[in-house]
Amino acid sequence: MRFIVYIFIIFAFINYAYAANEPNAAVQKISLAVDHAPPYSQINQNGEVSGAIVDIFREMKKQLPFKLELVGCPFSRCVRMLEQGEVNAMGGLILTPMRQQVMQFVTPPYMVLTSSFVFYAREDSQLQINNYDDLYGKKIAIMRGAVHFKRFDEDDELTKIAVLTESTAINLLLKGRADLVIAVEDTADHAMSVLNQPAKKLVKMQYRFNDTIYGYLALSKQFSVTPLAQRVDALMKTMAATGQLNTLIAPYELPPLNEQALSF
Repeated sequence: MRFIVYIFIIFAFINYAYAANEPNAAVQKISLAVDHAPPYSQINQNGEVSGAIVDIFREMKKQLPFKLELVGCPFSRCVRMLEQGEVNAMGGLILTPMRQQVMQFVTPPYMVLTSSFVFYAREDSQLQINNYDDLYGKKIAIMRGAVHFKRFDEDDELTKIAVLTESTAINLLLKGRADLVIAVEDTADHAMSVLNQPAKKLVKMQYRFNDTIYGYLALSKQFSVTPLAQRVDALMKTMAATGQLNTLIAPYELPPLNEQALSF
């Protein structure tokens, strides 16, 4: 009986070793979470996913052996899935110390925006936001899980209404259930046109917070320690250094990476 068990173990080991040497055995899967955030990424009515980070990974597939699984999800759910290791990667994330504890950021960033965080109100609201203090007492729609600027994000005295998508935030504003929506100025107008939102009914407030915004690719902690993840990290750096990243992000109205970003 013991002899039969030994034979079974040896047979199983041989099968495993044979499978590991098969060409398809080396092909792993990378699951990429993508939220609907034009112009960075989009999910159309048919569920088809596109965007700058998708194009970057499709280019990586030409050099690395992996299958790409695109997972469309609302922003906050995408972030949660990445934190919990349910997906391997997500793009367009702002680096914060808190996020660094639960995910691994790939440098350099692939998105650099020298822009402002602005606040939109309904044109007929007659609201005046001239400085930060004017935000108090106003209901501000934000995307759940998003990062803005430090003072705003850490201010518990502000009334923030967290929603799943940018589209929902704008709808709350138009229906009078929110007074303001916060957005990145460089991309908000474009995003609203893609989202079929009536931008003409909205007005930007005078107060804004100027900042340089960096958007990174981030990997789950579980995936980041794998050899494939390390190759993804190295290839991202190569694509940035050769200018290939700039070519891939150009169709999405994103500026080329500057020297400061490349030094990260």
